Amino acid sequence: MIFCGIPIFFQEVAVGQYLGAGGMTLVGQLCPILQGVGYATMTIVFFLDIYYCIIIAWTIFYLIATFLRLPGLPWQTCDNWWNSPNCYTRGMNASIVHNYTNHTTTPVEEYWEKRVLQITDGIDDLGGMQWELLGCLVLGWGLVYLIIWRGLHASGKIIWFTALFPYAVLLVLLVRAVTLNGADQGLLYYVTPRWEELLGPGPWIDGATQIFFAYSIGTGALPALGSYNKFHHNCYKDALITCVVNTLTCLLAGCVTFSILGHIALEQGAEVSDVVKSGPGLVFLTYPEVVLKLPGAPAWAAIFFFMLVILGIDSEFCIVESFVTGMVDNWPEVLRPHRKKFTFGMCAVMMALGIPMVTHGGAYIFQLMDFYSASGMSLLWVCFFQTIAISWIFGAQKFIDCVQQMMGIRPNKFWYFCWVFFAPVVMVAIFVFYCVDYKPITYGKSYKYPRWAERLGFCMSFASMSWVPAYAIYYVLATPGSVKENLLKGLKPNIKSRGKIPQGEKAAVIPMSESSAGLLTKNNSFLTQ
Repeated sequence: MIFCGIPIFFQEVAVGQYLGAGGMTLVGQLCPILQGVGYATMTIVFFLDIYYCIIIAWTIFYLIATFLRLPGLPWQTCDNWWNSPNCYTRGMNASIVHNYTNHTTTPVEEYWEKRVLQITDGIDDLGGMQWELLGCLVLGWGLVYLIIWRGLHASGKIIWFTALFPYAVLLVLLVRAVTLNGADQGLLYYVTPRWEELLGPGPWIDGATQIFFAYSIGTGALPALGSYNKFHHNCYKDALITCVVNTLTCLLAGCVTFSILGHIALEQGAEVSDVVKSGPGLVFLTYPEVVLKLPGAPAWAAIFFFMLVILGIDSEFCIVESFVTGMVDNWPEVLRPHRKKFTFGMCAVMMALGIPMVTHGGAYIFQLMDFYSASGMSLLWVCFFQTIAISWIFGAQKFIDCVQQMMGIRPNKFWYFCWVFFAPVVMVAIFVFYCVDYKPITYGKSYKYPRWAERLGFCMSFASMSWVPAYAIYYVLATPGSVKENLLKGLKPNIKSRGKIPQGEKAAVIPMSESSAGLLTKNNSFLTQ
């Protein structure tokens, strides 16, 4: 986090603020031959936009269900049509449950798998449409579009509420979670290193991916948001505060999660490691459990899922805004006059592409996209070449000069070494370990995907990764001039540097991009020829 996550976060925000452009044109201005990094970023963001709204749909489903079963909650008992004979809840006679010790499932688990997802046996069998989830998906995209259609500036007041409200809810859940029986065992499992696992690349890959994903590194969101800052804004302070708060929030949420898992393990007579489940549904298996332990459980359930909905929409409209800003900045003459129509069209397309994930087997598709399209090796690949373009080709010293020009402060040697050495080395090492020790994707602990699904996943990864070498080859061969001349030209910045603007004065700059920036210079692109 210290040597890679925070430095790259600050770098992305700062370069977006300096250039005044979104992520698609950012790298191309600093290093034209690596303009493919921008296209790769937009491909990743496009995939991410498609499947991230599925989480919002699941959350809306829970929120609506909370009000339909008042004064109780639908995941509270085993007396529903979707429950199996293995369902067990506290107070039941354990002798009536088949193989109680080894095969017990909780009402929360069965509600998630058998009611919400109505999940099939595998990705080969998508089953029918889960119509309730489809309605929630449409509602989710409608909410996202209503927030972003006027641009991010109009959403500023919403962000204050969405940023502060979740902490109040999380603190309440934390207090209740750590006071549950068995919470101490869950917390012990949370903080105890498992050295045999740390010797392998798996935890490091997951950790790096989680940091990049949590910080929104490599998705184009940070440069797009940074481009809205005033030229002399102190984004250095913002970057440090945001990263520290983000990390502490993740640790806090982890305490809540593992406290609940420890309680579930105690009730089931199992080890914490046996009840820890990976996959997209962890939040829907743990937090509804602790809500049941609170007085006035339906009210707290409604508050919690309302919180998740606004958090999900908050994240979704930021990454959709990132995609829209990147596309409009790259083709301003065509798209800028029709930005609202373009935004609506992209939301509709992304919603349509997400429909397979609200079928009965849709969770398997979701897991496949989450594993291959917007995390792991594709995200590391894009972040590495972006860092190389800024820190090596454009030059870390030159970038430090840009930061000093903007904010009047000069990053010290720590930041220089992180940008030039530590971050690239960490990303290369993790990427190599990922490839050498690659393990096929699984859903949960038992289901293994068929080979065709795995190949489809690799196609999604290569759909973004291939842009980097493909555009570099195109640039060298298609640009007028010899290969050597084009190579040298492609390694030189193609930007119009802002003159230093005295503090307190306004720049007389005519906005040329959707980011309200006047620095956009289009690079040669085979997509426009």
